[in-house]
Amino acid sequence: MTSKIKQKTLASEHSFEGKGLHTGKYSHMTVKPAPAGTGIVFRRVDLGEGATVAALASNVSSTARSTTISNGEVSVSTIEHLMSSFCGMGIDNAYVDIDNVEVPILDGSARAYVDAFREDGLVTLEADREYVRIPEEILVSDEKSGSWIRITPSDVPSFDITVDFGSKVLGVQTAHWDEGTEYALELGPCRTFVFFHEIEFLFQNNLVRGGDVDNAIVIVEHPVSDDQLKRLSALFNVPELSVSEGYLNNLTLRFPNECGRHKMMDMIGDLMLCGGVLSAKVTAYKPGHGINTRAAKAVLDAMNPKNRI
Repeated sequence: MTSKIKQKTLASEHSFEGKGLHTGKYSHMTVKPAPAGTGIVFRRVDLGEGATVAALASNVSSTARSTTISNGEVSVSTIEHLMSSFCGMGIDNAYVDIDNVEVPILDGSARAYVDAFREDGLVTLEADREYVRIPEEILVSDEKSGSWIRITPSDVPSFDITVDFGSKVLGVQTAHWDEGTEYALELGPCRTFVFFHEIEFLFQNNLVRGGDVDNAIVIVEHPVSDDQLKRLSALFNVPELSVSEGYLNNLTLRFPNECGRHKMMDMIGDLMLCGGVLSAKVTAYKPGHGINTRAAKAVLDAMNPKNRI
């Protein structure tokens, strides 16, 4: 059995601000302590009192390049990095007050969150943490993409992923997380990424409107012309772009497998939507927001009170 530990919340409030990756809209966000049993609740303060949405897979409304949760007309998008930081740092309960539709992308990772949470620390609450448990194995797959996630009952959380985009730049990458991993150092700093050849399509579909070379790794898989670089410079509103060793703008990776680690970070955040930390052995191949949140929903469907500790 997983040993009993107490629920935790933040010791103080923490504020963040910046543009959203996909909408480009600027938002102010404050993460606040919450009582035991609250879970993670987003509050759209710009929409008035009562405009709330709980961070649960049953509230997922979109997984188009990020995870969006909704409650009626109340929506918050790109929540995965913040949710991942809650899980990785052991935060069970928090209110997230935000004045726009999208969580700030910051530098494209969870580093700003974990740095803030580590500096001020956490508060231990009286109630025991309720790990999420499943009665039997769950397998979620996508025949079109070849992606799958297998969730096997276990007394301790353990996640392993394999990422394969068929990319000669990235290769095949793997990543691991369990509660013994120092999330703040090993996963929190890992930035989101996009392929160069996807960017114009994403802009045309009203995505990555807030993307730039400071908040995303841009992978250059195929040869690009000077005209393409000029068009992207205009989209990003920067004077000049260059390509070095398969990455845009002489980027320095924080880890050789930073992109694989980022996909792990995303999956941790998405699976936190099953209502808490999932006590299971999770193995995934080519995970993404769509299949991650489907897996979290499958966990919610499989749960009942006797499966929680």
